[in-house]
Amino acid sequence: MPAKGSAEWNGDLKSGSGTFTAGDAISGAFSFKSRFEDGPGANPEQLIAGAHAACFSMAFSNVLAGAGHVPTSVRTDATVTLRLTDDGPTITRIALRTVGVVPGIDDAAFQEHAAAAKAGCPVSKALAGVGEITLEATLEA
Repeated sequence: MPAKGSAEWNGDLKSGSGTFTAGDAISGAFSFKSRFEDGPGANPEQLIAGAHAACFSMAFSNVLAGAGHVPTSVRTDATVTLRLTDDGPTITRIALRTVGVVPGIDDAAFQEHAAAAKAGCPVSKALAGVGEITLEATLEA
């Protein structure tokens, strides 16, 4: 099933503003200040972070369950870093931090499955052009 999103921008870059929708339930406003100056509103990098965190959590849960370790929960935060480079604004880094509650698994297996989930996550694959995607995985008792 295809996923859909849309956006509209009005005006010039610095004083203009835009709105976006993602699917049926997510919408918001964005501006130069919300994207580059930590102003109020949303920005595309937040949407990428949310998508990556959601995708990784699902992929990791699937990998764990496939190995016989059904998780109680997998909670993931993603931090997307946008920097000004010689090529202009560029997403240079994504840091994934995940915490899993997984009965009956040791940390070595947990780490192995986390790495496999990162490699297999469709959003991770789509973001392969990002210079650095890190993963910190914590097994919680």
